[in-house]
Amino acid sequence: MINRRTSVQSLVALAAAACIPLAVQAADEAPDALIKRLSTDVLETIKADPALRSGDMAKITALVDQVVLPNVNFRRMTSAAVGPKWRQATPAQQERLQTEFKKLLMRTYAGALAQVTDQTVVVKPLRMAAGDTDVLVRTEVRGKGEPVALDFRLEKKPEGWKVYNFNVLGVWLVETYRTQFAEELNKNGVDGLINTLASRSTMPAKAGQ
Repeated sequence: MINRRTSVQSLVALAAAACIPLAVQAADEAPDALIKRLSTDVLETIKADPALRSGDMAKITALVDQVVLPNVNFRRMTSAAVGPKWRQATPAQQERLQTEFKKLLMRTYAGALAQVTDQTVVVKPLRMAAGDTDVLVRTEVRGKGEPVALDFRLEKKPEGWKVYNFNVLGVWLVETYRTQFAEELNKNGVDGLINTLASRSTMPAKAGQ
């Protein structure tokens, strides 16, 4: 049975990987159907691909650039993690923040993808009213040990639903990083955060980290 720490790290990778489509996303696809389809597809892809499970950064980078980001509002995710100082950053700094944050997340995925084994994702009934453009899709990851809650926040865009945050075991990704980034921003500003992210993202990825 995997412990709580390993579960969180594995599910962070799973949550990000759940944005990987094997088919073109339909603009009118319901958000819960989207999460169900992508989660199922990507779990099978990871299980069948030793390179992804072993943390092949070149392959993970290509995968993220080609098929993950189209399903994520990454600018919103990054700006929310940076907080109020995002508006003080220049366009060039904002671009660097997005780039380095993406690299940091990919390093996390590289270390955690190896933890994906026999998990399945069950999507819970969606509470959504007609016309809603921001929804919470709740899922449950089942495998060894107790089921684990994994929830997604999505927003409706003209081209379809986009993920902009997710929650593992009651912890929201964006809010967690915002707390971490705030101290660096207060001490060293936007450039200090960029440098810190750059240094962290170049560290070797290890399974379970």
